[in-house]
Amino acid sequence: MAKKILFVDDSKSMRQVVGIALKKAGYEVETGEDGQDGVSKLDTRFHAIISDVNMPNMNGIEFIKAIKQNPTNKFTPIIMLTTESGADLKKQGQEAGAKVWMVKPFKPDQLLMVLQKLLG
Repeated sequence: MAKKILFVDDSKSMRQVVGIALKKAGYEVETGEDGQDGVSKLDTRFHAIISDVNMPNMNGIEFIKAIKQNPTNKFTPIIMLTTESGADLKKQGQEAGAKVWMVKPFKPDQLLMVLQKLLG
């Protein structure tokens, strides 16, 4: 059975590009438009969650904190995929519970390698 990934990003084109790459690699993909939309999908158990940082309504750091309060996905590994590379923001992300911080632009193969390492 395919592993389920939740990908949350306010950019429609980014959701499409990453979604296609993940599906080609055999993952089942659910997407969200921002942190609030992502939270609404947390009743489903995901194997990994990938999120942007800069989003309207609820940013990625707030989204991570919401995930960690959710009993279904509390222990799900989180990858931040963002244009932000500042040490302070990375630290906030890690303290909130992000396992990996990847900076855009990125190659889909890099993301797939990270997912394979996280998921075994």
